Amino acid sequence: MMKDLILLLRPHQWVKNGFVFLPLFFSGQILNIDYLLATVVAFFSFSFVASSIYCFNDIWDVEADRKHAKKRFRPIASGRVSKRAGYGLMIAMVVLSIVLAGCYFRGDVLYRVLGILLFYYVMNIAYCIKLKNFVLVDVFIIAVGFVLRVLLGGVVTGIWVSHWIVLMTFLLALFLAFAKRRDDVVVYEETGVLLRKKVNRYNLEFMNQVITILATIIMVCYIMYTVSEEVVSRMGSPYLYVTSVFVLAGLIRYLQLTIVDVKSGSPTRVLMHDRFIQLCIVAWILSFLIIIYF
Repeated sequence: MMKDLILLLRPHQWVKNGFVFLPLFFSGQILNIDYLLATVVAFFSFSFVASSIYCFNDIWDVEADRKHAKKRFRPIASGRVSKRAGYGLMIAMVVLSIVLAGCYFRGDVLYRVLGILLFYYVMNIAYCIKLKNFVLVDVFIIAVGFVLRVLLGGVVTGIWVSHWIVLMTFLLALFLAFAKRRDDVVVYEETGVLLRKKVNRYNLEFMNQVITILATIIMVCYIMYTVSEEVVSRMGSPYLYVTSVFVLAGLIRYLQLTIVDVKSGSPTRVLMHDRFIQLCIVAWILSFLIIIYF
């Protein structure tokens, strides 16, 4: 039972909440213990809220999940966890998130943190109930969710979040969301099975063009970021452009997984299992650490 409850929370998806660390990382303050601790608290507060939404999603979609080849094995869809237990866990995660934030943050910071968490929560509940059935709206909501993670990281540390970070986070999340939807389109065109409503409003030609355009914009935007006078001055190094190599390699690899291997259905699973992308990320982080901190 405990294992199934943990599966219901989808803790492996918490890796996406690592975006709250971006303001801290790019500011060069990663070694500031106070900032780091505040960001860790924000990470877990956001993760608990996200897990609450996963519980609600599995409860709301239980009938559809039972007809799905893979989702039918989820704790609630399989019957291993009752809806009542799912609702209880959902509420517990929200309470835990609020208590954690309330115990650490104070004043305006606490109100802003709770405001971001509430906005994210309401937006995603609406997404689960209705908005995910609207073409394009669904992927844009996912992208906004990642921007909220970044903004939360800025709020709890007091670090200014630049337009560069917001823009690149939004574009990258949009790219990953469209790549994920592409897998649903492939299944629909091969089997006629609608894994999501309105998937038939997409086709492979459209999806390929969209993710290619987004990948191009992301790369151009990132290069502009690394050579921006403002950023070079703030980072204190003219060599930021070197990190573009790892971003380009990672994007090309993800396009290969998406278009050739059709394995982009879960960005989290790709991140946790693809060694090439993991190597690109590690090399990117190490290069930034050297440039910023040494």
